[in-house]
Formats: sequence, structure tokens, C-alpha cells
Amino acid sequence: MRHRPSDPPDPCRVPPDLFDECRMVRARGELDPTTAAALAHALEEARTGYGRVFLIVDLSEVTLTDASLLRPLCAAWDDCRARQGWVRIVHSSTAIDLVLLGGGVLTRFPAHASAQDAWRGTTTASRTGHAPPAPPAPPRPDHLPRAPHPPPTPAPTRPPSPGVRSCRRS
Repeated sequence: MRHRPSDPPDPCRVPPDLFDECRMVRARGELDPTTAAALAHALEEARTGYGRVFLIVDLSEVTLTDASLLRPLCAAWDDCRARQGWVRIVHSSTAIDLVLLGGGVLTRFPAHASAQDAWRGTTTASRTGHAPPAPPAPPRPDHLPRAPHPPPTPAPTRPPSPGVRSCRRS
């Protein structure tokens, strides 16, 4: 049903042009070398066509993953960025964060709590107003005596090479 200009706007209706460029891919279960090909195919299919692509990858139902997740995500990132779009990930898994961290792309793919948050760009860290707490530093054993440092060893002195003048004045 189309709205005529005289109809009051529906608060739940979002103009379709906001979501025309947004696509979503969901993964479930285990992502490993045997199943990553299906994810790669779904991500490629979501990027077909021309123009900008905003891609939300919902990994909230992924139970196990390894580094095979990285190649398809990074390929999607490169393609979407080249087309002035983005890729955002929905998940709440520490394991996925560790895989992304190990691959050096955790800052590229911060976690979003839902597809709506991903669309808005609200990461799970920004929802709470701060980043997740850093692990505590190991306790420093200040009560233990420190080993004495050996005295510094003087640098060996060499006589200047023949024909080379020293910069020091005598």
C-alpha cells in the first residue's frame, strides 16, 4: 500500500531509500574451512550489482569459528569500501573477537549488538559509553628485593683511522 502525501507518516515505516543499499548475511553454526566457502559465496552474492553496498554480517548464531572467517570478511570489506560502503558485524562472542584480533582486523570489525545497532553504527562498546575493560595488570612484586644492576660497561675506544681527523679539539 502506497502512502499518499496527505496520509500521516507511519512511525514504523522507514523510507525505502535508506535500506535499498543495505544487505544482510546471516551465518549459523560452525564456521571452519569446510563451511567458510558458503559464507564467502553469500557475501559475494550480497555484493552483486552496482553502487554503494552497506553489508551487515550477522554472526550472532555462530557457535564456533576459526581464521577461515577472515578472508571472506576482508574481501567484502575491500569491495564495500571501494564502493563507498561498509561491512559491519553483529555478534557478542569473545571467540569471534579473538579471531578478529588474531587476524589484526578487530578495529575494522567492532561488534554490534543487533542489525539495528549495526545500521546506526552503534558498537557494543559505545552502547555502554566506554570500551570493554582492559585485563588487570599483573601485580608487581614491590616487596621483593630488586637485583642490583651491573655497572655500565664503557664503550670500547679505537684509535682513529689513518687519514680521518677527529672532531674533538685538543
